[in-house]
Amino acid sequence: MAEKQTVENGADKKLPALLKLYESEAVPGLMEHFKYKNRNQVPRLSRIVVNMGMGSAVGNPKVIDTAVNELGAATGQKPIVTRAKKAIAAFKLREGMRIGVCVTLRRERMWAFMERLVMLALPRVRDFRGVSPRAFDGAGNYTLGLREQIVFPEIQFDKVDAVRGMNITFVTTAQTNEEGRELLKRLGMPFRS
Repeated sequence: MAEKQTVENGADKKLPALLKLYESEAVPGLMEHFKYKNRNQVPRLSRIVVNMGMGSAVGNPKVIDTAVNELGAATGQKPIVTRAKKAIAAFKLREGMRIGVCVTLRRERMWAFMERLVMLALPRVRDFRGVSPRAFDGAGNYTLGLREQIVFPEIQFDKVDAVRGMNITFVTTAQTNEEGRELLKRLGMPFRS
């Protein structure tokens, strides 16, 4: 099953290495750990949502264009621009104003992004000691915050005008935080002890 190839737009394409790891090692390990009787009970990663909120875009709308380019380079998919749902006078925010960018990754792009995040980007974080094991939402989904977009090797450091943070949410089919944590741990997420 791990050697299976997908055909997309007429070209043969190999499955990402992390997907092969999930199929060959994580699924059997999770079945044994949680005593699942059926393979379909095993939690899986359904999508990854990457979000950059841009508060500075209220005063300088051109910041959004830079964020679109940087997030697109990091994820391999063009982000959508998010807009304000209501006006807030204290923040000089009007309804419909562009205030962030967001990408939802699924299938091969999701697996490729997670592999790059775990293997390349997280080790480049300054003073990295692992990610917090407590950022689960109660339903097995995990959110990770990065303070700098420059940890991704696809973003060229000399072209960055300002350091921006991002939130990365891993949406899983797990029912509990324990199942979600075990799934992400087996996929290589470096949790702190």
